[in-house]
Amino acid sequence: MDFLELVNKRQSTRAYDKDKAVEPEKVARIIEAARLSPSACNAQPWHFIVVDDPDLKNKVADAASAKLLGMNHFTKQAPVHILIVEEKVNFTSGIGGMIKDKHFAHVDIGIAAAHICLAAEAEGLGSCMLGWFNESKMRKLLDIPESKRVILDIVIGYPAQGLRPKKRKATEEVVSYNKYK
Repeated sequence: MDFLELVNKRQSTRAYDKDKAVEPEKVARIIEAARLSPSACNAQPWHFIVVDDPDLKNKVADAASAKLLGMNHFTKQAPVHILIVEEKVNFTSGIGGMIKDKHFAHVDIGIAAAHICLAAEAEGLGSCMLGWFNESKMRKLLDIPESKRVILDIVIGYPAQGLRPKKRKATEEVVSYNKYK
């Protein structure tokens, strides 16, 4: 499968086969893809927490869902959660971020998260990035220090739904050449 085909197949999966475990070697390859992702000044400002213990995974899923709002109610179906915790950037990335008024760690974590989702798709798995979760509950459940930020929770598993057509803006709406619009 070529890269554009992989990107076209990747979608935010919100229904998982809860009876099918994800093989540890697939999780290891997904984590390796994230670990190798690029970062500003090679800061690698991340820590990945793989949650695959069924009881703990269900508690993490509870912390990721909001029943009143109907948010993330599907997360208990997924057998694996990968949380990305923000770590400090190195000196050069930190100075560059201050000079340019950009938080490079969040950009870097976004790149790593994309690597996770694309690697999962390449392994025949579905994924969904979650930014909505109870961060303090996540910290408590996973012994994450109060000084750390949990940026994303990415759920992974075998999809229990088919491929949906992508709804994206037309190319001419989002791309211009040599000047804005």
